[in-house]
Amino acid sequence: MTDPHDAPPSPGTAVGRLLSRRQAGTRVIDTASVDAPGPKGGSSAMLQRLFAGAEQPEPLLAAFANGMSTLPGELGDMGLRLQSAQRSADWVSYGRAMRQLIDKYIRTIEQDSPDGQPDSLRLRELLRHTLGVTVASLLQNMPELRDEPAQIAADLRHWHPGQPLQPIELRLRELTHQIGVRSDGWQEQQELLLSLFDLLLDNIGELLDDSSWLHGQVHAVRQLISGPLDRDSVDQARANLREVIYKQGLLKQGIVESKAAMKGLMGGFIERLDGMAVSTGEYHDRISSYALALKEARSIADLSQLLQGVLQDTGRVQEQALQARDHLGNARREVEQAEQRIAELEQELRDVSGLVRTDPLTGALNRRGFDELVERELARAGRHGHPLALALIDLDDFHQTNTAHGHAGGDAVLRQLVAVCQLHLRSTDAIARIGGDEFVLLLPETPAADSMSTLLRLQRSLAQRPLQLDDTRVPVHFSAGVAQWQAGEPVDALLRRADAALYAAKRVGKNRVQAADAPR
Repeated sequence: MTDPHDAPPSPGTAVGRLLSRRQAGTRVIDTASVDAPGPKGGSSAMLQRLFAGAEQPEPLLAAFANGMSTLPGELGDMGLRLQSAQRSADWVSYGRAMRQLIDKYIRTIEQDSPDGQPDSLRLRELLRHTLGVTVASLLQNMPELRDEPAQIAADLRHWHPGQPLQPIELRLRELTHQIGVRSDGWQEQQELLLSLFDLLLDNIGELLDDSSWLHGQVHAVRQLISGPLDRDSVDQARANLREVIYKQGLLKQGIVESKAAMKGLMGGFIERLDGMAVSTGEYHDRISSYALALKEARSIADLSQLLQGVLQDTGRVQEQALQARDHLGNARREVEQAEQRIAELEQELRDVSGLVRTDPLTGALNRRGFDELVERELARAGRHGHPLALALIDLDDFHQTNTAHGHAGGDAVLRQLVAVCQLHLRSTDAIARIGGDEFVLLLPETPAADSMSTLLRLQRSLAQRPLQLDDTRVPVHFSAGVAQWQAGEPVDALLRRADAALYAAKRVGKNRVQAADAPR
């Protein structure tokens, strides 16, 4: 039975692989004479002869040094250093050389992955899949480039470790260069299309009446294309517009029916007036004939007969006049009802169009909805002399939450803020989302002290309702700046004062509410 000490290093070990891969120029050196050339042959047989009889530490180290010295290049120089240290029994130098050998060469030897496949082959398959599936699918609309990723992937199938990579590397570099060049063109083309679409919407908006309910849809689409586009926002906007269009179709049908009914009423009334005109003409003719007959009357009987005819004709005209009066009154009421119904339907159209004036993610007003509301509330406060407060809100640590929990976590924080505000605010108050994590509160008929207490109450309520994100309790805090409107103050000036107060609150710390300075 072979002694275990006689067995050569296993080819599966790092040292075994290192030595087995170096066959060219190999010669076996006897442990007693390092200068004696050894027989050449297969690596396995060479290793067996080299380590035969080396059962003690010193002979083993000598055999390893002799084997290393037979290798070409730097490995051979390392073997000579090991031989020199072994001859002089300088084991410190021998150990230092071994550490250098391990650090520089053995640790860099490719290790097999747990499934037995080298990492280089695994990377090759990943690159093939990326090129053949992902990149190729993204280039389907580019005929001059769409076949190249699949061809490179096919060539990679036949590549194995040790083969040159330069041809494939050059083709990959050229492909990435061409994609980079064309990506600039794609971006420019998208910007041109969006600007053309925005110009078209601007032209449509100029053609619309100020009270048109289409302004809501036009503004929603323009707001969408003005910011970064993503699939979720486009899908949400499309769903909102579809719902609005469906409801508007129903309401427009009601308007058409109401207008048709009013048209029928007016037509019937005109026909009745025409009939009255005909009857009146006939009555006039008959009265004229009665006047002639009166001149020719010779007896009381003739006069009595004429009077009877006049009374009968006058009664018929009077009856027709009364009927016309009643019909006119009914027609007027029905026309008024139809006009009221049309006005209600048109208002519903404007209200439905206003659905696109809310933020689809949170349900708060969007910027257009806020602009319209604040103008109305400022005008009302000016007419009646009521106080009005405006607060700018900025969520604390929102970007960290977005980074830690993704966009879904950030969206949940935004919805939580709006939900808590809507829960505690009055029906006359409003919250609008005017930026990513920036909101504005509009508090009509609210003096300064009450506006500050309202914001502090909202902060406490949010603190009592932390979110559960990825098994983590995430508190929601905000900082705010509150400005009290002064009579005649423009909206922009009011917003600037609130923004300055918000900046002051953020500078002091988080979860703060700061009152704005009075206008100068």
